[in-house]
Amino acid sequence: MVKPEDFGTNAGGSKNKEYCHFCFQNGKFTDPDITMEQMIDKVARLMAQLHQMPQAQATGMAKTFIPKLKRWQGK
Repeated sequence: MVKPEDFGTNAGGSKNKEYCHFCFQNGKFTDPDITMEQMIDKVARLMAQLHQMPQAQATGMAKTFIPKLKRWQGK
């Protein structure tokens, strides 16, 4: 995430530096019941589409960073 609009938002409207706007809005996860595996697939599809990269490359990248997010720690 680089541009201000890439970041999610906290309940008060401030930018959330941990999660993107696709995943976190107004202090809540956009898909609260999604599994980590489903999130990896979702993020990989978005990355492949938005950054015009091969699906396999996007999936590899998502598998690297999604499990490290605070949301998935201890699960």
